[in-house]
Amino acid sequence: MSSSSSSSSSQQKTLRIGIIGFGPFAQFLAKTMIKQGHIIRATSRSDYSGLCANLGILFFRDMGAFLESDNEVIMISTSILSLSRVVDSIPFHCLKRLTLFVDVLSVKEHPKDVLLRILPEECDLLCTHPMFGPESGKDGWTDLTFMYDMVRITDHSLCSSFLQIFSTEGCTMLEMTCEEHDRLAARSQFLTHTIGRILVEMEVEPTPIDTKGFQKLVQVKESSAKDSFDLYTGLFIHNRFARQQMKNLEVALEKTKEKLQERSKELQDPIISKF
Repeated sequence: MSSSSSSSSSQQKTLRIGIIGFGPFAQFLAKTMIKQGHIIRATSRSDYSGLCANLGILFFRDMGAFLESDNEVIMISTSILSLSRVVDSIPFHCLKRLTLFVDVLSVKEHPKDVLLRILPEECDLLCTHPMFGPESGKDGWTDLTFMYDMVRITDHSLCSSFLQIFSTEGCTMLEMTCEEHDRLAARSQFLTHTIGRILVEMEVEPTPIDTKGFQKLVQVKESSAKDSFDLYTGLFIHNRFARQQMKNLEVALEKTKEKLQERSKELQDPIISKF
């Protein structure tokens, strides 16, 4: 689905969207969904009833009552580490209709495997990753990437209506398999988080003589520090390509050190053999 074709389509369908896990990222997405006119309901381990009341969202403490509230789409926005436990606890027998389940986690093969194993076969599954967040998307979503994989879709109209939430905001819509996402994300997202975590451990701070390059490193460090270590752990544990990237980083560091030591030795030794 291209951004242009979606934005030029007829008036957007109002969706009833339930959200499981209403932390900061889900809140960020929900605000745009509400702005577009969608009806949002939420449930979460923490009590967000006050916040939801302010946003005009019905909040459920009871998962069964949440599932019975006739959502067309249920968006899962838990942490990566808690996904299996949360999905295992969902009383799917309470569903009143065939439902499109959508995950928005930062890894993709893991939620795909978990949901395909547990979801009722008649439920559709769309795996997605909005490649932005509250900070990068605070001024709008234009040209920000939205990755998706239509894993199991029978109601294409409903799936298209959900994707239109992002395409009408100007996102770059990128259809990709969950496996390919994780392969690429290990080289980009996980590697960035790893460098950021290393800079956090080094307690890197701005100086009066910063170059532009160093300023970017400080930004990477500060961005990583804002995310929980559980997120970073989830990116490592549940992306099967991340472990190899960690090894590649370690090997590259050793090679760089060796080259530096060899060159330093060349420059320090007197060139006597030529005489």
